[in-house]
Amino acid sequence: MKKFLDENFLLESKTAQSLYHDFAKQMPVIDYHNHLIPEQMANDINFENITQAWLYGDHYKWRAMRANGIDEYYITGGASDLEKFKKWAETVPYTLRNPLYHWTHLELQRYFDVYDVLSPANAERIYNECTAKLQTPEYSVLNLLRKMNVKTLCTTDDPLDNLEFHQKLKNDEVDIKIFPAFRPDKAMNADDISGLNAYINKLAGLSGSRINNLDDYLAALKARHDYFAANGCTVSDHGLEQIYAEDYTLEEVKVIFVKIRSNTALTLEEVLKFKSAMLFEFALWDHEKGWVQQYHLGALRNNNDRLLTQLGPDTGFDSIGDFSQAKQLSRFLNNLDGQNRLAKTILYNLNPADNELMATMIGNYNDGTVAGKVQWGSGWWFLDQKDGMIKQINTLSNMGLLSRFVGMLTDSRSFLSYPRHEYFRRILCNLFGEDVEKGELPDDREWLGKVIQDICYNNAKAYFKF
Repeated sequence: MKKFLDENFLLESKTAQSLYHDFAKQMPVIDYHNHLIPEQMANDINFENITQAWLYGDHYKWRAMRANGIDEYYITGGASDLEKFKKWAETVPYTLRNPLYHWTHLELQRYFDVYDVLSPANAERIYNECTAKLQTPEYSVLNLLRKMNVKTLCTTDDPLDNLEFHQKLKNDEVDIKIFPAFRPDKAMNADDISGLNAYINKLAGLSGSRINNLDDYLAALKARHDYFAANGCTVSDHGLEQIYAEDYTLEEVKVIFVKIRSNTALTLEEVLKFKSAMLFEFALWDHEKGWVQQYHLGALRNNNDRLLTQLGPDTGFDSIGDFSQAKQLSRFLNNLDGQNRLAKTILYNLNPADNELMATMIGNYNDGTVAGKVQWGSGWWFLDQKDGMIKQINTLSNMGLLSRFVGMLTDSRSFLSYPRHEYFRRILCNLFGEDVEKGELPDDREWLGKVIQDICYNNAKAYFKF
């Protein structure tokens, strides 16, 4: 029987162990999509305790606690941070076979040298031990990133953000490259006319000009896109139910925009046309600047109306959606490719039923200009776990070139989430090792090691050109 979470965790053969320890383990980390807070990095803060570092904003843990019968008071409510941590420790023993069980203990080990299995019996001691470390200079947020060998990361930023904290990070010459990513979802959300108008008004105030028509709007947004580029941004990101690629004319969209500004209700057809037009414009700007564009597709968000009203969005009430993806995605990519204006693109699916769809779709638009120009991204959100990663890796291997894959990201709000890269690397090495042991791949350790290191780091470094 193997020891829990030992040095060969998830590595089931000697070959896998060699590939991980000799090649993957030492590679730096490029985290090209996350939700870390730039202000915290710019000020290089220390968290007051492990609850703030670990539980604040982590809806993965919140969902598990609710499923375990924990009252909201101890999750997002007014309980003390120690009380919240104890309730998480009460939940952890019930997360067996959930990735949270592995992540929790990997994070305790890698950051805090705590090798105990978290439980109510040791919760307060571990809380105090980790909290004491977090209050020292060695555990500032930037040093937490350095502990995990993070070299580059991209936050997720609204076009209206002034990027002051990214500017401070650059001026302070921080050794970790920290860039913004352009996330314009709110700018195209015609499902909420009042919210969209409020957004447009904020943009007008920021730009110092009136926005009365579509041309004004696109010009103001393009100026923000330019501003992001001037501040080091080379990546965009969209979180959508599905790609929008309806047929439309520019005149139609101009009329739709006038209706939006007059707070007139739109038909479903008009909503889809507006979203399609905006998404296409954003993609043209990305191509013009040589950015990488990312599309996260398939989340059914904010399912619980009662708790959405009480707690707001991004609090753990989203799930996998069963949206139709292929036809509109193909049309969107084809429209851009037909104009020779398709930027480097990464597609992520939340519904595992779309795995083969995504793995084959990317092959339609790889044109030989760039290795892996159109990528199928790593297992995302609910698929960011052992089974999901294995299925993604195997499907990409069968239908594309795994060796050109840009690898893992965190998509996380936590500075303690970087052992997820280790988790992915161990799984990757184990799959290669298994094939070698079975005689399905040659035991060319030098070449296999290079491919492993490429997937872990080198491919992303070449692809993004940060």
